[in-house]
Amino acid sequence: MRYSMFLFLFISFSLVAQNPLKQLEESPRHQEWVTISVDDQELQTFLVFPEVADKVPVVILIHENRGLNDWARSMADQIAAMGYIVLAPDLLSGKAPDGGGTSAFKNSDAARTALYALDPDQITKGLQATLAHGKQIDAANGKVAVIGFCWGGSQSFRFVSNEDQLAAAFVCYGTGPKNKEAYKTINTPVYGFYGGNDNRVNATIEKSQQTMNALNKVYTPVIYEGAGHGFFRAGEADNASEANIKARKAGLERLQKLLSAL
Repeated sequence: MRYSMFLFLFISFSLVAQNPLKQLEESPRHQEWVTISVDDQELQTFLVFPEVADKVPVVILIHENRGLNDWARSMADQIAAMGYIVLAPDLLSGKAPDGGGTSAFKNSDAARTALYALDPDQITKGLQATLAHGKQIDAANGKVAVIGFCWGGSQSFRFVSNEDQLAAAFVCYGTGPKNKEAYKTINTPVYGFYGGNDNRVNATIEKSQQTMNALNKVYTPVIYEGAGHGFFRAGEADNASEANIKARKAGLERLQKLLSAL
């Protein structure tokens, strides 16, 4: 009953969420910034609480390769609308020329360049610190899942190879680890969301599937026909294609169903 109610309200809401900043400003949910310490780094993290009566799981959202922009924050708010607490760390915190994060870069290309220069071990430490923070939130029930988009999708797949305290990983058009050894340490169910017209990413699915199957790991990829890379974002744009709109809607419905099973 709870799942059906949230699904109806969320899908109705999500289909009209086109302007990320406006959606954030008009959201009824509580949003705040928290600072998470990672060694000598301060990770600025966007936190959104749902309007619910009970304790609920936490979802860590890993942004695309342009950093924690308005769309990533709006997606965090939209997942919170499903009934979950969402933590979205800005993994570019302190990396801008003036020591700021994503919003301090002169443009998204500069943010992307800085992102690809990040130390993988530092990314893992940041995500592990975010996980620890999520487990300590009073309104949370102790369960934590991770979702990532594009670059963040690949990072969510990589994260579960380094962390076994996650309830689920949702990989949105991201690739699996290149090192086969990394798959051996995955103990978390992994669910993939892929656009049919995204062969750069999709060409890697079979290898990940075969490796996970051989190790008796759970990996369930779904390819949405006709959709392109980034359909969760592109599917709510003013000029969105029918395939991207359809994939986004179906992907959100699947995500909500999977989250409700945690």
